[in-house]
Amino acid sequence: MEDLKHLFKDNYLKYASYVILDRAIPDVVDGLKPVQRRILYTLFLMDNGKLHKVANVAGQTMALHPHGDAPINDALVNLANKGYLMDTQGNFGNPLTGDPNAAPRYIETRLSSLAKATLFNADLTDFIPSYDGRTKEPISLPAKIPLCLLQGAEGIAVGMSTKILPHNFSELIEAQIAILKETSFEIFPDFPSGGTMDPSEYDKGKGKIKLRAKIVIRDEKTLVIEEICYGTTTESLIRSIDEAAKKGKIKIDSIGDYTAEKVEIEIKLPRGQHAKSLINELYAFTDCEVTLHSNILVIKDKFPWEATTDEVLRYHTDLLKNYLRRELEIERDLLLEQIFEKNLEQIFIENRLYKKLETISTMEKIHSTITKSLEPYHHQLMRIPNEADRHRLLQIPIRRISQFDIEKNQHEIMALGKRLTEVEASLKNIKKFTLNYLQKLLKQYGDQFPRRTQITTLKTLDLKKIATRNVKVCYDPETGYFGTKVNTEFALECTNFDKVMVMYQDGSYQVMGVPEKHYIHAQDGKVVWMGIADKKTELSVIYTDPKTGHAYGKRFIVKQFILDKVYRYFDEAYKLAYLTSESGLTLQIDFKPKPKQKIKKMTYSLDEIPLKGVGARGIRIANQEIKKIKLINGH
Repeated sequence: MEDLKHLFKDNYLKYASYVILDRAIPDVVDGLKPVQRRILYTLFLMDNGKLHKVANVAGQTMALHPHGDAPINDALVNLANKGYLMDTQGNFGNPLTGDPNAAPRYIETRLSSLAKATLFNADLTDFIPSYDGRTKEPISLPAKIPLCLLQGAEGIAVGMSTKILPHNFSELIEAQIAILKETSFEIFPDFPSGGTMDPSEYDKGKGKIKLRAKIVIRDEKTLVIEEICYGTTTESLIRSIDEAAKKGKIKIDSIGDYTAEKVEIEIKLPRGQHAKSLINELYAFTDCEVTLHSNILVIKDKFPWEATTDEVLRYHTDLLKNYLRRELEIERDLLLEQIFEKNLEQIFIENRLYKKLETISTMEKIHSTITKSLEPYHHQLMRIPNEADRHRLLQIPIRRISQFDIEKNQHEIMALGKRLTEVEASLKNIKKFTLNYLQKLLKQYGDQFPRRTQITTLKTLDLKKIATRNVKVCYDPETGYFGTKVNTEFALECTNFDKVMVMYQDGSYQVMGVPEKHYIHAQDGKVVWMGIADKKTELSVIYTDPKTGHAYGKRFIVKQFILDKVYRYFDEAYKLAYLTSESGLTLQIDFKPKPKQKIKKMTYSLDEIPLKGVGARGIRIANQEIKKIKLINGH
């Protein structure tokens, strides 16, 4: 037991933590899993504007990823097919049909313009050693777009899982603008496969959405599926339609897949079927309608975080402001340094301070001379020059000194000062600067990613009502078979969802579903009544005691039952005399003749029998022994 505790404490928990943090769950900062981040960073290092073989990219990424090239290739193709971060060339497979990609040595990729503009900045990136310590990899990329919501993600870790649905690029950026302007916003998923969506239960990413394929009527006997549901392929959709047809839930003549760049599944209908009436059946019984559940789980500060879409967007908006502030601060410091260097260089050349160094032989004296000669000009500089600055002055070539243009240098300093003023103004109003950045991003890339999934309110389908159809259930007393595929004159009209109750002569009964062909097994093999088990039909029964000949009667309704279980409506010791489901009947009961018998027969209305439970004992109708019972009148 101690060894088992040690195993879980020291090994299993490490494994669980690794799967959660470093494999299955994306980071909220850049919306990427580790393998995806390593692929993108490798592409950034390789970027020269040209396309690269995927096999080469995978090979380079292996320096950061310890799991071989196969998972890298799969992750790269999956990431490329999302359509945001990579430009591709060659056969990357078809997510619509499920067709696989070509071999990695035949296909090429590179970073997209959006990826290069929003994901990389070495000054904002923290690095850690790679798995073997030979190089460094980013902890997370400084993503300026909410990539986890844009691309979506799925992952199963130890004890937790995530399913983030993809969203529309423009709508996410507009939502961030609304956050900065402190106005209301609402975002819903958008799927690359299109379709029609009802997001009424989305609940900011904590609920679910209903998604339907786009089905159009080409003519009265032809339907065409032009868009499919996210998470399905044309192959899986056709399979679901075939299965529904085999089970008899829908009727089709043929189905053909003509999908290329766009989905085109053609369904031909048989005689007697109409295109308009089949659409709801396709939504009800096939993958033409699916329900997608959302569970936004991401890694935040090295811990799992279950969030809403609003919380992720607000987090990313604050993150973006910090990124832009840090970039401005870096640019400001760089501008100040450039202004300082140009002023220092101008002072050094304009005042011919270099002349004082011509006769000095040692480097120590050279530095001390420069330091002393610059002291009168400290008030013109932003800071006191240091050793690095002095080294830079000493490295100015003679040619540059002789051709130095003071006026040009002043113009450059003025331009740098103008830009510095703009940067400092942006830092003072970082909110406005962030708004301008998002609006430029929207203007530049928004048109490339139009909404593909239409938002509407979808009426909930009554599956039972759609699937309900009238059937005829027959019973053949000679063979004992009962069902919809039995042809005899003993027939019961019902629907495929009804339950059938069968009463046997020996006093037993059972309730069963509507079968195609089922053998009824009873002790004496005889069915005396058959009807729909609707829990409201009244049955009247008269049975006799073989020992005394006395008759008993009762009325009952079967309200509770378990399918196919055999019950009794009178005890085995008795014998059935009469059973009916009709009301208002009057019977004539003839008694066996006996000496000194005054009453030879009597009439009896079944409605006089009190209504009891099916298991209750009947009331005695007469004390004489019964010879026969016959119907006198009824409705």
